[in-house]
Amino acid sequence: MMDEAQLNALFKTFNHKHILVVGDYFLDKYLQLDRTLDEVSLETGLSAHQVTGIVHSPGAAGNVAANVRALGPQVTAISILGDDGEGYDLRRQLEEREIGLDGVLTSRERFTPTYTKPMMHEPDSTVHELERLDHKNRTPLPAELENALIAKLTSLVDSADAIVIADQVQERNCGVLSERVRGWLVGRAQQRRDLLMVVDSRLRVGEYRYMTLKPNERELLNAFGEVAEDEVSIAQASQLGLQLAARNEARVCVTCGSRGMIVCERRRAQRVPAIKVEGPIDIVGAGDTALASLACALSAGLSMTEAAWLANLAASVTIRQIGTTGVCTPVQLRNALTEARQGP
Repeated sequence: MMDEAQLNALFKTFNHKHILVVGDYFLDKYLQLDRTLDEVSLETGLSAHQVTGIVHSPGAAGNVAANVRALGPQVTAISILGDDGEGYDLRRQLEEREIGLDGVLTSRERFTPTYTKPMMHEPDSTVHELERLDHKNRTPLPAELENALIAKLTSLVDSADAIVIADQVQERNCGVLSERVRGWLVGRAQQRRDLLMVVDSRLRVGEYRYMTLKPNERELLNAFGEVAEDEVSIAQASQLGLQLAARNEARVCVTCGSRGMIVCERRRAQRVPAIKVEGPIDIVGAGDTALASLACALSAGLSMTEAAWLANLAASVTIRQIGTTGVCTPVQLRNALTEARQGP
């Protein structure tokens, strides 16, 4: 465990880094609903929920970028947004967080992916989320947009200390990280072994080579064509993590929730325990925070186990942020470090 002086030195190093974050930038759109204001629609007889407030925040790759920027590095987003209102709202959110948009394309052929989350405020002051409304692209990425995206990557890659890849769209080839774009990234990783590239992918982590891979347990099993019916044991996750590292010529960091992380490199697996958190938690955005902090730490020269420990610490901050897409700041990390050093 590092001390506060080491953490502060790390933050100073972060401030001199430039990180590209590639992926599908979603708009998280929270609708604040007040149950006491519900009306009945005269036309349908159904409840008409009344929106009393709207809160926007960057989601998916956008939340990863926000977490990287919050820790200090300069960030350039690389993605494609629609020429629509959601795209305007998302750009404004990214600009407010000082995330560079030089790598962001705008297209009338694509939607800006959006998660609309109705948050119902009940009379007893409790708040809960209703059924989410998802708005995303379900057609393949056109070749001309792939060309334009690869051109952006080519022009920006040499200025970067690291590239973070957030591959979260489930429909193959319908997101920014199509097979062709992914192939370009893998080719560059093979050519530039000195360039740090850190990947999080829900369904295709096994298709990335020569990089640092951050799957969770289920994503790890999926890389081998397996489906987890029960909790994956630490032993099984360690074994598969080592197999993935060897097969893909990669370093692997398997996230296991409250059980911490397993670092797999140089034919050795080591578990890094999670930071214990008391009270209610909300895991939304925890993986994004872990990915961002892992990449920042590795770009600053920390070892994989040191970076995994910092990622666990950062995730312990995010999961305490209830009902929002979490972001971890240096101040919050310092406070979490103080608590962790004091112990239970």
